[in-house]
Amino acid sequence: MKKDFTNNILDMLRKSGTRGLTARELCDKLRVKRQYREEFFLALHKLVKNGTVSEKKGKYRADNLEKLITAKIISVKEGFGFAGSDELERDIFIPGRALQGAMPGDTVLIRKTQGRGDLPEGEVVRISVQSDAPFSGVFKKRGGHCEIIPDSGSKIPVKVAPADALGAHDGDKVLGRLTVRGDNHFTHKAAVTEVFGKATSAAACSEAILAANGITKQFPDEVLKFAEHISKKGITDNDMQNRLDLRYDIIFTIDGADTKDIDDAVSLEKHENGWYLGVHIADVSHYVKPNTPLDVEAFERGTSVYYANSVVPMLPPALSNGICSLNPQEDRLAFSALLSLDKTGKLIGYQFQKSIVRSRVKGVYSEINKILANNADDTILKKYDGLIQIILDMRKLADILNKRRMSRGGLNLQSTESKILVGEDGRAAEIVGREQGISENIIEEFMLTANEAAASLAMERIIPFVYRVHENPSPEKITNLCTLLDALAVDCSELKKQISSGALARILNQVNGTELQLLVNNQILRSMAKAKYSEVNKGHFGLVLDNYAHFTSPIRRYPDLTIHRIMTSMLSGMDEQRLKRKYGNFAKISAEQSSNREQRAMIVERDCEDCYKAEFMTRHIGECFDGVITSVTSHGIYVELVNTVEGMIRIDSLPEGNYDYDGMIELVETASNTRYRVGKLVRVQVAGADVSAGNIDFVLAE
Repeated sequence: MKKDFTNNILDMLRKSGTRGLTARELCDKLRVKRQYREEFFLALHKLVKNGTVSEKKGKYRADNLEKLITAKIISVKEGFGFAGSDELERDIFIPGRALQGAMPGDTVLIRKTQGRGDLPEGEVVRISVQSDAPFSGVFKKRGGHCEIIPDSGSKIPVKVAPADALGAHDGDKVLGRLTVRGDNHFTHKAAVTEVFGKATSAAACSEAILAANGITKQFPDEVLKFAEHISKKGITDNDMQNRLDLRYDIIFTIDGADTKDIDDAVSLEKHENGWYLGVHIADVSHYVKPNTPLDVEAFERGTSVYYANSVVPMLPPALSNGICSLNPQEDRLAFSALLSLDKTGKLIGYQFQKSIVRSRVKGVYSEINKILANNADDTILKKYDGLIQIILDMRKLADILNKRRMSRGGLNLQSTESKILVGEDGRAAEIVGREQGISENIIEEFMLTANEAAASLAMERIIPFVYRVHENPSPEKITNLCTLLDALAVDCSELKKQISSGALARILNQVNGTELQLLVNNQILRSMAKAKYSEVNKGHFGLVLDNYAHFTSPIRRYPDLTIHRIMTSMLSGMDEQRLKRKYGNFAKISAEQSSNREQRAMIVERDCEDCYKAEFMTRHIGECFDGVITSVTSHGIYVELVNTVEGMIRIDSLPEGNYDYDGMIELVETASNTRYRVGKLVRVQVAGADVSAGNIDFVLAE
């Protein structure tokens, strides 16, 4: 009969305290008979593996599990690393010797230790789950030795046997996977699993970033066939049953010129007491049914990913650019939000109905902006014949809605967006700031209104739902923000009394048009909580709305598809209890998955665009540009150019001197009192650009 030594081992080790015991000492003290030695060592090994017992230099100790923290390794550098979890307010610093070879993505048990700096410090007690995730990097070949320099996480080179190099050449961008886990980072080994091309190519680097994050451009054959079948089938008479026929109403779309996946169309009627606004959204839920191959794939992707001139769609093109897209002069199935607003823009009534629409024209932002600026040429005027007055009315309503949002304390924070133009050679040809024109604002305000109505309907009917929530900033972040504002002599007394969107909006108004505008805007952005999806309605701080959801983009966002599916069942007559049974758990799972996938997409899009920006700047090495300091750190200054490209002036490339960092916004050379502060205009010279890392180096221009 087998014996379980688990409790005996733990009791004995606890008695031994911090001194610990060797395996032989344990055996002797527990008087383990020879025939039970195997069971004893298996039990000891299991306790070590799950982190209950630690082993160091041959001695075993019982760890107090209450003092251990479960966390994930975020990054590993040469000599140190960081771990974090949702339970921790701040990431934990781990010295290199205490990492035990843990890699980014590993789940570890950490014991907090006495740190020497401000950061909480700890040591890895046990790697409980080893991450098997691939990593991207640059392949290096030196003589007969090969290695991969990882892009992120661990920057420590990982050895690769020549037989596992998959034909990679020196300087190639590759995907790697660990094959051997050593006792420390320098003894790990990896194999190349995919080669993308030269690391000096932004396109190749972007492919590697996608692959490392588990994003695939290609759809499985089964999914493609499913989509093609739906597309070829078209719209049948049965599809049109019980739908509101809006094909003869004046409805049209407004998007970018190159947009192919058109989610939304709009209509507007002005009347004596207000407005009738129609927001007509592609009825994706009609085609993507639960648990079909299409649905499983869409759930896994969670969102479309956009970068440079590329898109990785959530749905196959046969749907996203075809039967679902609200293309002009084509019948399309839609889910219409029919909204009533009074003269002040207040939402006083809403109705959601399945419909069939036919867009009059594919409106383009730049063209409509010219109409609104009264400088459209004859070609544009002819294209929008019969729509001009409606477009003018749309601007009036959008202005009313915007003023209403601002009056309730809505935040008008500015964030930089780039438009990367890619040449025929696949390389970044030009980068410009993406401008928000009047027509873009019109669509934004109309979509916000439809989204508010959808969430309000869910709250009214008490049905399962996926809300877009934005919680209040944490008191700690607001305290830090107020410390900065006090130093800048910006009045934040109202914010100290109560955290509100209105108080932040009034702070922005104080500095609007001054040299402090960029600095305060950026610091408020950093103090904000991240917006996310939730099955529980927690309101939207930034928009100052009690009810908000994402209803308007089901072609490219799974949460929108989720609530379309729930609302469809509600409209078909399903009662509250059946809706809860069918969708209660699904709404929770969808919200969590959608938040995770959105976060992944944001990181990937940013990293890919950084590579294209670096590629563009390789053509401008040695040239000088004007820029503005966007942030300051102890190791350098970040400067953004007019074209939105951001680079760094490293502290060792600044004029010789002794530099003091205030911990917030300013770097000062103490002898000359030269100050480098966020918001200051500077002229820089491009010193270098690393496409693979997406980094650009500047120096001050002479």
